[in-house]
Amino acid sequence: MIALSLAEIAEVVGGQTHDIPDPSAQVTGPVVRDSREVVPGSLFAAFVGERVDGHDYAAQVVGAGAVAVLASRPVGVPAIVVDDVPSALGALARHVVRELGTTLVALTGSAGKTSTKDLIAQVLQRKAPTVWTPGSFNNEIGLPLTALSATEETRFLVLEMGARGIGHIRYLTGLTPPKIGLVLNVGTAHIGEFGGREQIAQAKGELVEALPPAEDGGAAILNADDPLVRAMASRTKAKVVLFGEADEADVRAENVRLTDSGQPSFTLHTPSGCSDVTMRLYGEHHVSNALAAAAVAHELGMSAEEIATALSEADSLSRWRMEVTERPDGVTVVNDAYNANPESMRAALRALVAMGRGRRTWAVLGKMAELGDEALAEHDAVGRLAVRLNVSKLVAVGGREAAWLQLGAYNEGSWGEESVHVSDAQAAVDLLRSELRPGDVVLVKASRSVGLESVAEALLATGAEGEVAAR
Repeated sequence: MIALSLAEIAEVVGGQTHDIPDPSAQVTGPVVRDSREVVPGSLFAAFVGERVDGHDYAAQVVGAGAVAVLASRPVGVPAIVVDDVPSALGALARHVVRELGTTLVALTGSAGKTSTKDLIAQVLQRKAPTVWTPGSFNNEIGLPLTALSATEETRFLVLEMGARGIGHIRYLTGLTPPKIGLVLNVGTAHIGEFGGREQIAQAKGELVEALPPAEDGGAAILNADDPLVRAMASRTKAKVVLFGEADEADVRAENVRLTDSGQPSFTLHTPSGCSDVTMRLYGEHHVSNALAAAAVAHELGMSAEEIATALSEADSLSRWRMEVTERPDGVTVVNDAYNANPESMRAALRALVAMGRGRRTWAVLGKMAELGDEALAEHDAVGRLAVRLNVSKLVAVGGREAAWLQLGAYNEGSWGEESVHVSDAQAAVDLLRSELRPGDVVLVKASRSVGLESVAEALLATGAEGEVAAR
């Protein structure tokens, strides 16, 4: 964060200083909410959680070098006391972003946000210093913390924005006003909370409504292949840039194909030229993510050749998102267990089949959360798709939703032992340990709350005799 005195911070957030001997003392380190991340010069934001109250760590963090605590009550050590810590954190982020003058890129969408954010960051980093959202730190707490990690050297700030309802993205863009806004897609993730895809589109479109007009440099990057996203062009005064495989897309892909290992390759077309891309990531769904990143980078002045090189060398930066690891015995484990929704589940299954290419493929799947009344139909559809794609074996893990996955496969024509329903992760591990053969490919995917990453980790531990080669 840019250096600010405690007196300046108190004024920005509307707080009162307590037990501060020198209000001119400056915060020169990061703003953190985890006491383990405190370094000399930090400001510690004390949040009250379900199990932990950050105020209880006040003395510890100051002892570790924190200049002060941003708190909702006096804590007996230097503190700036405010009515609401999250709101104060947001006000501080808004002030710092305005003072820095960095170019802020914000993105949202129902699926692919984190993977695309990681691609954008890796491409823009080649042009100038870039700060981006770690993992999926995309809510009213994570977003300000990310923004506050920017410094005077930061040229680009890439922020992922999530939404749980109408108005959430409007609030986030008020904290960190973007110059470039990217909307990837409108799917069915969180449809149980929103009530329908039209409501999701309304919420996601708040991003483009927040952009400055075209004459002030605002740019809305929209998916030409998603009608609900493309329609958002009417909701912004910013310049509209379309990406996708549609002929009219400003940034598009041609000659899309997959390598023998399931990695996408294509020709990138931009308004300033063309260049070939072969990605290190797995699955054709990353083509759309790459085009979105390319559209942002092109708008910020990068050439087609520069963008293509960066995309071809980009890796997955976030855990448990199509993490591909080959065991010494030749079994390939694809850990995509960070989260799941119908769109990402379908993309992952297609990637699994592409990676298989004649090998046995296993889909170890669990519950997709927050689908509301659509839950039965969506789980049934995923089970059916696994059969249509000729996945060798579906292992549905968990309770009711897993039973729906298995039932969908059964009704689509999966008989005998091609699909099975097991009660929990350990049961899945036991089954796989007894039946996997060298050369098999195993996909593990479910919503985060299911915790299926434990299956992938157990499988890798099982095959860890000798060196495991991660790709």
